[in-house]
Amino acid sequence: MGYRTLLRDHRGLLGISFLAMFTSSLGQSFFIGLFQVPISQQLELTAGQFGTAYALVTLVAGFAMLRLGPSIDWVSPRRFAVIVLVTLASGVLLLTLSPWWGLGVLGLGLVRLCGQGMMTHLGNTLAGREFTTLRGRALGLVGMGMMLGETLLPPLMAALLVFLGWRELWWLFALVLAGLWVPLLLRGPWPKAPGQRPVAGQPSRGPRPFRDPTFWKLLPLLMTLPVTMTGIFIYQAVMTHELGSSLGVYALALAGMGLAKLPGALLGGRWVDRLGPVRLARLYLLPFAVALLIAIIFGGHLGVWALMVGGGLAIGSQESIATSLLVRIWGAEHLGTVRATLSACMVFATGLAPAVLGFALDLGADFTSILAGMLAFLVGGWWLAQGVLASQATRAV
Repeated sequence: MGYRTLLRDHRGLLGISFLAMFTSSLGQSFFIGLFQVPISQQLELTAGQFGTAYALVTLVAGFAMLRLGPSIDWVSPRRFAVIVLVTLASGVLLLTLSPWWGLGVLGLGLVRLCGQGMMTHLGNTLAGREFTTLRGRALGLVGMGMMLGETLLPPLMAALLVFLGWRELWWLFALVLAGLWVPLLLRGPWPKAPGQRPVAGQPSRGPRPFRDPTFWKLLPLLMTLPVTMTGIFIYQAVMTHELGSSLGVYALALAGMGLAKLPGALLGGRWVDRLGPVRLARLYLLPFAVALLIAIIFGGHLGVWALMVGGGLAIGSQESIATSLLVRIWGAEHLGTVRATLSACMVFATGLAPAVLGFALDLGADFTSILAGMLAFLVGGWWLAQGVLASQATRAV
């Protein structure tokens, strides 16, 4: 059974998950960054104050994910989606209409939590939980919803800003999303919740990732791409200068990265179904490791292109591999709990990574040394996870 069969037989559920991933664009950094200047002016914040507020609401959203994300294991997915969408709409209204900066920042936090956080959580959890033999392919297709947002929205928003103000543009996008969601909420093939809400006062029977050594051994491997690519995105100007390239080349390579995510997602999903997530977890970072080596040794335009394309291939395949691996270890019925914990850790790490790299740059480190540190982090995370992956491979046999 291939992608054509999957789309023919399960297009309703795939459509829900795909739309959830596309809707998450509303809270992603690439989308909010397009409107940083007018939002700062609306809230009467300087660029530095906006950056501080953005980091704080992102960290708070990470803590909220730990608390709220596991509820998808016992709350009906349709109800979960309604709550998240209503809260997301409330955040958009607060952000675009509030005359007071405090309420505006609260709206920004709700957009970050429900957009990047809970919508991504909904899409990946549904696809990872409801599909079994075709899980990898389903996750690969669903992940393309986010890729569509990253590719389509920046040029589209830039073009529409010529005719509309930023508030009207946000409202228009929210209305378009509402028009897509309403039919699915009314007639979509929504699955039931896999479990019941834990009873207060009784010990939980579900996994507790923070108390499980397996989770901590896998965490560096799964966080390698989010942490390192965040550093590369934030310090792109420093990177291109010190590698002997230019921001123009970086912009073209960034488009190449978007294109590279597509085969990464489709091939990664197919290989997860054929080879299993354990075997793929040992290999999927190889393109990025090779890219880091090329950038360290050769630098220049080649190094920038290698980082973007190698990163794109690995990023495209990560979600299908990571989610399938979580299901293999902790079971589909607890996927919401484990994914929420992993998502929160990634939020914290990506929030701290720019500060750590900025401190290293302030101390005089060159970007080639930072790339070498990223490669060392990748190798260390890969090595730490080998014991867990070996035990899972043995159990599968």
